[in-house]
Order: sequence, then structure tokens, then C-alpha cells
Amino acid sequence: MKPRVGAAGADRGGRRAAAVLLLVVLAALIPLFGPSPALHGTGEAAAPGSGGIALLRTVLFAALAVPVGELFARRLARGVPGAPPARPRSWSVVANTAGFLAALGLASVVATGNLVPDGLAAIDAGGLYGSRDGKLALVEVNAFLAAALCAASGRPGTQVWPLAAVAVAEALRAHPTTEYSPLLGSGLTLVHLVCASLWAGGLLYVLRTLRLWRTTEAGGVLLGRFARVALVLLVAVTATGVGSSLRRMPPETVLEQLTDTAYGRVLLAKAVLMAGVALLALWARIRLARAADPSTAAAPARAEVHALGVVVAVSGLLTALPVPIRW
Repeated sequence: MKPRVGAAGADRGGRRAAAVLLLVVLAALIPLFGPSPALHGTGEAAAPGSGGIALLRTVLFAALAVPVGELFARRLARGVPGAPPARPRSWSVVANTAGFLAALGLASVVATGNLVPDGLAAIDAGGLYGSRDGKLALVEVNAFLAAALCAASGRPGTQVWPLAAVAVAEALRAHPTTEYSPLLGSGLTLVHLVCASLWAGGLLYVLRTLRLWRTTEAGGVLLGRFARVALVLLVAVTATGVGSSLRRMPPETVLEQLTDTAYGRVLLAKAVLMAGVALLALWARIRLARAADPSTAAAPARAEVHALGVVVAVSGLLTALPVPIRW
């Protein structure tokens, strides 16, 4: 007896849900347990609580990407001719709330002198106003809270401003004033962070939209529009990523530091993952151009967004590792 179509669809849905859950667990384990394997044999010491900090930073990056990509993809969808009125339910409120909690956790670490607090009494909240890192941490906390309120309001588009504040604060935080050319580094990080958020978050929302539009041609048009923009975003992410890496690892020391430092090892892993993401994006683009049914490009695009989720986790780990010394 053949299984009913509904039962087969439920089985496929269950397998997809299980695969997504497995990827979420994997993405959480990478930053949480990644510092020790990355540091093994390098002679470098991890900062206290680096696994938890990496996990919080991963949540913060993901929380930024979801609403930014949602705003971007919604704008693309509005311009699709003959597009159905159905839209996926917004995840912005949940994402911004998660970002607020992650930023709050990171601020508590800054408030205890970059140590993991062992209780509320150890947190000097007032001390956050006395340092640059503390002020930037407060900006991120308040900006995510404001973005969550904007997303829940009748004008969700206004969340773009507090989200922009988060991106700027994160770019400044990543490059202290004692660093060589900190403004250049912050500029590269800002472009990298914004483009990566548009790409990962935008693709996630586009794929969620395609599930609602699967019986129309509008889904293929939307995916095609996003693919054209994603190509530009890929170039920008790659260029700024390479530029930032060369600033921290001069060309003559890159090969050595890629294997002998924790930062270099994780950076190498991220580069390999990004190469895989680029191949998946190319595969989706070829299918989109050649297949009779453009919706078949959704399969490699789904693999692409899952791989991007792992890249976000690796990026969170990267921020918690010692920065290599400029030799």
C-alpha cells in the first residue's frame, strides 16, 4: 500500500526539522567548545569564559542578521510583479529579543573587567559608562531593545536605525583605539557585518517566502532578484574579510599564522566554509538560469543558508580568540 501524499509530506517535514535542529545544535557547540581545540598546541591562552562569550557573540550576530535580512527581502518581494500577498510571519521581535539578552550577557562581562561574573554583586553596571567598551556594550543592549519595540510596533521598518547602531557599535568594539588604523579596521568590519547580515538573513526570509509562493512564478523571480544582489554581497564580504585578515596577519606571515595560531586556524576553517557557500550559491544560480522550473534552485539555496548559519557560529568563535601578533 502506497503512503498518502500528506504522510509523505509530513515525513519530509519531520526530516527537515530534525536536520535544522541538528545544525542549530552544531552551531551552538562550535563557539562553546571551539576555543580549546583551536588553541591546542599554539602556546596561546584563552580568555576566561571564552566559550560562553563566543556563544553570546554568535547569538548576537544571528540576531542582527535575521531582522536586517527580513527588512531587505521584504523590500525585494514588494517589487515582484504578480506577487501573492502572503508573507512569512516576522521573526524580528524574537531575534531582537535574543540579541538584547546576548548583548546584556556580553555587557555583564565587560562590567566585571572582561571576566565572567560569578554573581550579580560582581557586576559594576555603573562602570560601563567609564570605558569605551562599556559604552559600546550599552549601545548594543539599548539598540536591540529599541529594535524589538520597533519590530512589535505598527512601523517595523523603523528598526533599521537601532540595528544600524548595533552594527556600528560592533565594528568599533572589534577595533580598539590602540590598534593600528582602528577607523579603517572598523570600516571594513562594518561593511563585512552589514553585507553578511543582508546575505544570510535575506536568504533565510526569501526561502521562507518561497514556501508560501511555491505554486506561482513569483517565487522564482524573487529568488532570481536575490541571487543578483547576493553576488555583490559575496564580493563585498570576501574583499572586506581578506582586507581585515591581512591587516592582522601581514602577507609574509599568513601561511605560518594560519596553522600556528588559534585565530588563523579558525579563520582558515571559515575560509573553507565560505568557499563551500560560494559553490552552493553558484549551483543555485546555474539552476535558476537553466532549469525549466526556477524553484528547483531552492534546494542548493537551503543548503547555502544552513552553511551560512555555521559560518556565523565560526565568526562568533573567531571574536573570542586572541588576535595574532603583527610580526
